[in-house]
Amino acid sequence: MKIGSLVLLALLICSGAFAQDQDIVTINPKTPRVTLAPTPTLIVKQGGKSSVQLMFRVIPGFHINSNKPNSELLIPTLINWDVPTDISLAKTVYPPGQDYSFSFSPDEKLSVYTGDFTVNSLVMAAKSTPKGTYRVHGTLRYQACDNRACYPPATVPIAFDVQVAKPASTAVRRNPAQSPHIHK
Repeated sequence: MKIGSLVLLALLICSGAFAQDQDIVTINPKTPRVTLAPTPTLIVKQGGKSSVQLMFRVIPGFHINSNKPNSELLIPTLINWDVPTDISLAKTVYPPGQDYSFSFSPDEKLSVYTGDFTVNSLVMAAKSTPKGTYRVHGTLRYQACDNRACYPPATVPIAFDVQVAKPASTAVRRNPAQSPHIHK
């Protein structure tokens, strides 16, 4: 075997891409374990508010700590926002976690997310916000684990558009004057 082939073989073994046991599924450390579904453009009127739903998916075979894990030693799932001027986010609501016990600690229940979960946030536009489309950015920080190990914390980028629209007319509609005729 040539030296280049030996180096390549060593890299494959060290990276986990070469497994002797066919039942072992190896996932590249850079493979996302949580994904975000596309989020449609949110329409908010000037001076108004609207709720955005962010739908995440934890890939099968993994779980992530909930936003309120059962131990202060565990890393909670959390969104950090980077919001444009005149747009604000409030009341980010995370779903409750599901309590599971795992083979590595059968007597302890962990509060985790598996499969699909949705996080809601309230988006508000100031009255002075000019009409237009604004891009909201953020990151979901989480720590993924499987039944054997936990992996370093990771982030998922979040981005969605907010279209700020003119508020509905606030003029009061008046009834036309009543007929001066007496109706019997």
